[in-house]
Amino acid sequence: MRQTIGDFLIRRLQEVGVRHIFGVPGDYNLEFMQQLEVRGEPAWVGNCNELNASYATDAYARLNGIGALVVTHGVGALSAINGIAGAYSEHVPVILISGSLPLRAVQRGDLMHHTLADREKGNFCRMFAEVTGAQARLTPENAVVEIDRLILTAWRNKLPVYLELPSDISYLEIAVPEAPLALEMMPSEWESLSTCTEMILRRLRSAKSPAFLLDLDAIRFGVAGQIMVLAERFHIKVATLNCAKGAVAESSSQYIGTYAGIGSSRATREAIEGSDCLLTVGYRRVESTSGFFTAKLPASAIHLNSHHVDTAEMTYQGVYLAELLQTVVDSSSGNPTTKPPARPPTKSTFVPSAEPLSQDAYWKAIQNFLQPGDVIIAEDGTSSAGFGRLTLPDDCIYVTGAFVWCSIGYATAALLGASLASPGRRHILLTGEGSLQMTVQEISTVMRHDLKPWIFVNQNQGYTVERAVLGKDAKFNDVATWRYSELPHVFSRDKKAETYVVTTSSELQKVLDAPHSGMVFVECVMNKFDAPIDLIIGGHAIAETDYGARGPQAAPNAQIALPTKPAERTVERPPR
Repeated sequence: MRQTIGDFLIRRLQEVGVRHIFGVPGDYNLEFMQQLEVRGEPAWVGNCNELNASYATDAYARLNGIGALVVTHGVGALSAINGIAGAYSEHVPVILISGSLPLRAVQRGDLMHHTLADREKGNFCRMFAEVTGAQARLTPENAVVEIDRLILTAWRNKLPVYLELPSDISYLEIAVPEAPLALEMMPSEWESLSTCTEMILRRLRSAKSPAFLLDLDAIRFGVAGQIMVLAERFHIKVATLNCAKGAVAESSSQYIGTYAGIGSSRATREAIEGSDCLLTVGYRRVESTSGFFTAKLPASAIHLNSHHVDTAEMTYQGVYLAELLQTVVDSSSGNPTTKPPARPPTKSTFVPSAEPLSQDAYWKAIQNFLQPGDVIIAEDGTSSAGFGRLTLPDDCIYVTGAFVWCSIGYATAALLGASLASPGRRHILLTGEGSLQMTVQEISTVMRHDLKPWIFVNQNQGYTVERAVLGKDAKFNDVATWRYSELPHVFSRDKKAETYVVTTSSELQKVLDAPHSGMVFVECVMNKFDAPIDLIIGGHAIAETDYGARGPQAAPNAQIALPTKPAERTVERPPR
């Protein structure tokens, strides 16, 4: 079978489930873009800039299993590299296709635009080698092998990859395989898998207080089902790190909450730290997910990783996470499964009032607003800290970049990718104005594709998370106060959006209770010193970690302070 290189690449993307492609056109990728236009699918999305495209693709891949974006050489690729680095640190399979210099120009050493004027010899591949799982520049000779290698590497390892497509080869015909590309994990090494399975079952059967601790790989590798079967079969308590919220149903009686070292509830901490058979899934001791290194896991813990298992005594190499957990499930099928009753849905005790809107009232209203099946995209800072204490209804998906890469602005562009990846669900963006200003243009793309999410923006005059770290009332933590609720009308002449400004919890509740048919944009005005308690605690911990005990945060009034009693958490209406 013969096919052009560009068409073969598009075909492979379709075969692995890519239904939308994000990105920005540029002269080095236009020949590939034309092939995509003629083919008609996957659907071209088109973004306001490459950074937004990388964020949108990241969220799309989290929900869809894999995603792809197209940029142009140099300027486009480096504009996207921040989002690609985030995908690398948070284990998201993204395929970055960079339309690059003509192959003849590379071979001749011609000086071209969008380069460093240095007769480019692979320097962008080397740059991306630090933040991707694999890299390649396509040629007619290697195109088939490298396209398949990069796609499989991204999917199997849950990491982004970087693919350069020279602008003069996309229309060249080559011999290609007729068979579709099958997304299959490598099989585990049989002896390691067998002995590891026996070890885990032996430990579980003798344990009095077994527990699971889930990092984000439990979501990326799709193993929540096996984990909950084992949890019910062996009466295992299940906790998640903050970055893995939503990995398992929070209504399950096996679920015991978020573990974050000393930031955990007493029951959660005792269950994890006192477990005589703790199984971690993809655990990484990052300061922001381990309670600033206060996590104390038992030395006897069994650490299940994507490609190997570690214990204090031994490492089992070549054992793959999903296959291992399924083998443990199958090998323990004789154990009766007793599924405990689910907890009833969580509703907060919340009475709306005409008092100025506070963080406390805002999050109680949001808790009651959530429904089963929602997709919630929460920005780093106030939004992720406030949302972290809420209980997810069943079948909800939680998307955030708040705990590992922590690049503010992610959530607004991620809303686009999440919405396209999961049609038919209700999508909710929770963000702050500082983060919104980073990537706000992508709301125009959301509207261009006639998507209808809920968007909640905390308008509190600046970077609240930074005020909790250092600079409570410093000018460097201020941002311009936009008329946020008017932005949808600026971004689209034709698409209708319902926009609101709320300053009290009664006004907010009225919006939440009303019927809506289009996109809903809610600007929530709050005091700039009002913050979720976890944000304040986390901000103080960041300052201690970053600056030391004698840092500038020790000065009077340098940070948003912890409340001494609830009555002191008053809210004043900020000037408009």
